[in-house]
Amino acid sequence: METLEKTEQLNQLFDLYQSLLTEKQVLYFEHYYKEDYSLHEIAELYQVSRNAVFDQLKKVEEHLNFYESKLHLLTMQNKRKELIEKAIETQDLTLLEDLRKLDE
Repeated sequence: METLEKTEQLNQLFDLYQSLLTEKQVLYFEHYYKEDYSLHEIAELYQVSRNAVFDQLKKVEEHLNFYESKLHLLTMQNKRKELIEKAIETQDLTLLEDLRKLDE
């Protein structure tokens, strides 16, 4: 997966699952992925090693992917958006029934 695509997916997963992460993981993630801090800057800010920040970010990535593999919230969100867009585009109201089935 390309870096930009990976970052975008991680941000989407973070938006869905951030409440399942620790406070430290949330802070590191926000600084690194949303505010574009370097590992070094985050390490200085929290007085930890650069490696500690890297390890936490790796754990966050693993946790986010694990949660998605079990809960599929992002997958379902994307399917809903796709069905809604298709229904609007084609004016096919039977697609709304498919949308309802996603939550069953």
